[in-house]
Amino acid sequence: MTDVLELANDHWQVGLLPATGGSVAYGRTRVGDSWLDVLRPTPEASLTTVPETASYPLVPWSNRIRDGKLRWAGRTYQLRVNHGDGTAIHGTASEYPWTVVESSPTHAVLEFASREVYGVNFPWTFTARFTYALDGPRFTWTYGLTNSDHETFPAGFGHHPYFQRSVGGSATAHLQLNCDTAYEAVECLPWDAAGPIRPDADFRSSREIGGAFVDDCYAGRTSPTLATITWPGVLAVDVEAEALLSHAVVYIPEGKPFFAVEPVSNANDAFNLAETGISSANLLLVQPGQTTKASFSLVAKPVA
Repeated sequence: MTDVLELANDHWQVGLLPATGGSVAYGRTRVGDSWLDVLRPTPEASLTTVPETASYPLVPWSNRIRDGKLRWAGRTYQLRVNHGDGTAIHGTASEYPWTVVESSPTHAVLEFASREVYGVNFPWTFTARFTYALDGPRFTWTYGLTNSDHETFPAGFGHHPYFQRSVGGSATAHLQLNCDTAYEAVECLPWDAAGPIRPDADFRSSREIGGAFVDDCYAGRTSPTLATITWPGVLAVDVEAEALLSHAVVYIPEGKPFFAVEPVSNANDAFNLAETGISSANLLLVQPGQTTKASFSLVAKPVA
């Protein structure tokens, strides 16, 4: 049986899966006398399957790299393609177990050191250290990335939280996203800087997530609150994110009981966008020995 590390306070119950790529198993919040799943709960049979968890780390990049070809500083690195669309996707750290380096009833730090394993799908060595902490109604996730290599490298990070479409018998969730641009893309791969948001993916005003398929990457943040998700009559959750998390990915699959809102640092295919001169892709340049960090929080607020 896969061990679940639980964090809990009066507002949140969170399960972590260190051995399953440092993933999150569940995230529940209290509404009245009931504990309700806000994040998509991981089925017992899927506790060892990263893509079926409630959320998983995206490091040292978020989303896709076209053809697995990471271009940087005039060089091209061929990464292992690990998705059916022919891309390298969602980083590489979730492919390996993580180590618990700190824990308490309301706080845990998980770590992955790439130089300690073989076959890591990235040209440089790094250590990822992600922290999860509960403080009242606030559930804070902190990404940390340390360059353990001998040269500066480009990188990015994020997490992939799946939210329930319905919570506590509510109607479908409503989403409001504080971003005013998005990338035009084919199969999630952009070719230019962010521009106007297409109508089906426009959540600048709160609205029901609906049935249209969305898998879009957004930029142009307009508020420290990246997004607000509301389950009418039950619960609202603010997604508060630091400025370094300058992008967001919203994924709404058709006919599924969940959707994703991902606070991330970089655009899809950021390495290749940056190589063509699109600096807004927001790659992080991490110096040898440097640690780069950024946090976001889920803040739960019951709705009368």
